[in-house]
Amino acid sequence: MSTLELRSRLAAGLGRAAPQGAASAPSRGGARGLRRLSGLSGWLLPLAILALWEAASRLALVSPQLLPTPGAVVAEILALAQSGDLFDHVAVTAGRVFAGFLWGTLAATLLGTLTGASAAARSLLDPTIQALKAVPSLAWVPLFILWFGIFETSKVALIAVGVFFPVYLNLMAGIRQTDRKLVEVARVYGLGRWQIARRVLVPATLPSYFVGLRGGLALGWMFVIAAELMGASEGLGFLMVDGQMTGRPALIVASLILFALVGKASDALLAGLGRHLLTWQDSLENREGAGNA
Repeated sequence: MSTLELRSRLAAGLGRAAPQGAASAPSRGGARGLRRLSGLSGWLLPLAILALWEAASRLALVSPQLLPTPGAVVAEILALAQSGDLFDHVAVTAGRVFAGFLWGTLAATLLGTLTGASAAARSLLDPTIQALKAVPSLAWVPLFILWFGIFETSKVALIAVGVFFPVYLNLMAGIRQTDRKLVEVARVYGLGRWQIARRVLVPATLPSYFVGLRGGLALGWMFVIAAELMGASEGLGFLMVDGQMTGRPALIVASLILFALVGKASDALLAGLGRHLLTWQDSLENREGAGNA
């Protein structure tokens, strides 16, 4: 019995009924049109920023040594692509983020499940974890260099720290906020502890868990900058430092743009996975998606 079925039985038991005369859903054609407009609207702000940037460059409102022209940034990216360095640096940084995301998520899932399901574990572990959450990211750098050196292990460990806390907090909160009535109904229907965990707690927790995963992934991309300051010779963070040391602001801005693009692409993949696994959820997002089917 799934969480959705349990909610349906609860609704039936409480005598809930759909309101009469409810407005009908929009037509598929209208929904597709709204979806297209919504997708295009996401480009309005980047295009407006690009137009203001180009105007400021043409009117010489900002020195090129402080803010290079859009053309100079594009030329820098194309030069990196033609030399083959662009894909190497992106792959190295993405690999570090993926490894840190994997280890941070694994640790957060184990501890978040434990503290969410057990009051004793929560009282023992959660205060210390909450205290560690307040430690700034750069404060971990000297310690990790001392422990692991300046090689990949220290970089992946720092990224994993950034990923850990959002995943842990959202998973623990998702477990603690599971509707108590769902668990009681599951027990009434004879479900054992593991069946309740698999059929009730896991589906009920997945929405919060994916929020934590997306937050952890975003922090992983932020922490990789600090990680690549630890003696890296490859990666987008290295390109930014190289641009600073050689006085090439176009390279710095190009690295920032590449971080934004690759980070957005990874977040979109994770969000798509979340939508696929949460199709059962009666949410506004799923209703909008169903209108476009």
